[in-house]
Amino acid sequence: MNEQPPWGQKKRPSSPEDFLAALIRKIRDSFNEKQTPPGPNDNEEQPSGEGPGMFAGLGKVVLIISAVFLFQVIYSSFYTIQPGEVGVLLRFGQYTRTTEPGLHFKIPFIEELNKVNVEAVRKEEFGFRTRSPGKSPNYNRRGFDMEALMLTGDKNVIEVAWIVQYIVSDPVNFLFKVRNVSQAVRDASEMVTRRIVGNMDFDYVLSNREILAADAKKELQGELNTLECGVNIVTLQLQDINPPEKVKPAFNEVNVADQDMKRLVNEAEETYNRVIPKARGSAKQTVEEARGYAIERINRAKGETNRFSAILKEYQAAEGVTRQRMYLEAMQDILPHVDKVYVMDKSQQAVIPFLDLTGKGRNSATQKTQ
Repeated sequence: MNEQPPWGQKKRPSSPEDFLAALIRKIRDSFNEKQTPPGPNDNEEQPSGEGPGMFAGLGKVVLIISAVFLFQVIYSSFYTIQPGEVGVLLRFGQYTRTTEPGLHFKIPFIEELNKVNVEAVRKEEFGFRTRSPGKSPNYNRRGFDMEALMLTGDKNVIEVAWIVQYIVSDPVNFLFKVRNVSQAVRDASEMVTRRIVGNMDFDYVLSNREILAADAKKELQGELNTLECGVNIVTLQLQDINPPEKVKPAFNEVNVADQDMKRLVNEAEETYNRVIPKARGSAKQTVEEARGYAIERINRAKGETNRFSAILKEYQAAEGVTRQRMYLEAMQDILPHVDKVYVMDKSQQAVIPFLDLTGKGRNSATQKTQ
């Protein structure tokens, strides 16, 4: 159905290669017509090589070449920037402007276009390479030991695998300030990470990867800003931090001993927290009781002193009455607690019997009889 009849329209070139081959063939045929000698039946007055066919062939060739050139000029004058990209234009090798996504015009053969994706997240891996990304990525660690091996501040060797992700922030600096930005990011990241790990102890590196990653990201961004790479660090993440394979058994033994030590320390702290506060409470209670007892004795002594001073004042005012009153008050307090009373008189030779008016003597005698 698509084939044309031999008497119909001629078949046009289907591809640029066919078009170029047809153009070369027409040029060759035109030169062959120019070099073909005239036949015996040709007009003798017509000069050799000056037939109308030669000029017609050359005109067609010039017309075709002009059309192709004009098409190329128009085609190269317009360009399209895709979403997420920017265009950087150079005029005679010098930066002129940056264009946003969309259709734009440039001067053909004078301005040069460079497209930069400013939204794509670029990635550099250290100590490993990703074979197949996805939900369950596959990593290759063989052959990248020299990137991962580092020396800590306490002279121990450790393997650190990390990843750096960055985006383009300044397309002009990204294109023209540094020849190879990805290599600059790798070199700066390795320098910063090795310096930070080299200033820390082995145990600190193992247990504080988030802090180390934050410090490394900040320092790496500063180094790249100094180099004017035109990139911003999105993420610097420490993937794996492990001791080398050859020292892992010894390291595991050290971890077991360290865990035992921490367990014993925790048990000691638990005992300390249980016993020491109790002892402190008992000591504080004893101190408070002693302080209360001291205050009580002092107050009692002050009261007795005040009482004695008051009695002394009354005694000095009336000695006989006060002495008699004190004697009677003392006897009143003592005699109710005395079972037997003996009254001694110098003029008597025997003991004077005492008449028990309280009835305590009879009660005691009755109890003895029973």
